[in-house]
Amino acid sequence: MDPSPHKSSTAAGDGVVSVPASTDPIPAPNSNSGTVDDQKESLSQIIDSVDRTLGLLHKLYLTVSSFSVASQLPLLQRLNTLVAELDGIQKLAENCNFQIPLEVVNLIDDGKNPDQFTRDVINSFISKNQITKGKTDALKEPEAGAGPKCYT
Repeated sequence: MDPSPHKSSTAAGDGVVSVPASTDPIPAPNSNSGTVDDQKESLSQIIDSVDRTLGLLHKLYLTVSSFSVASQLPLLQRLNTLVAELDGIQKLAENCNFQIPLEVVNLIDDGKNPDQFTRDVINSFISKNQITKGKTDALKEPEAGAGPKCYT
């Protein structure tokens, strides 16, 4: 594993966490590297890798909670596998270039469901849309408005 520090994400001033693409990406199976399909495939591979990592963490927890001298070798093997899996996630993430709103990251840090952010944003858009629609409808129908009628 490379001891140099890796920056996989940065916090921009606009409230968005950006995950930049690497300058030295891992070659994708397809020849057209960097396309949307490649990013979706990388994201799918990351999701699978995260699932495997969660399984490894569970096995590691079980090994540590019932630790004995005889379980030292399986513990080391699981730790090495976990490190390799996390390294694989890091390399796969370099092929993805997407942005995550900072509010979503904060919700996750607070232990809340990020779907709540999506619901709040959609409800806000619906509310603003209804207000705008009401204003445009009022301007289209002068008889319904509260202002004086103009006759020509």
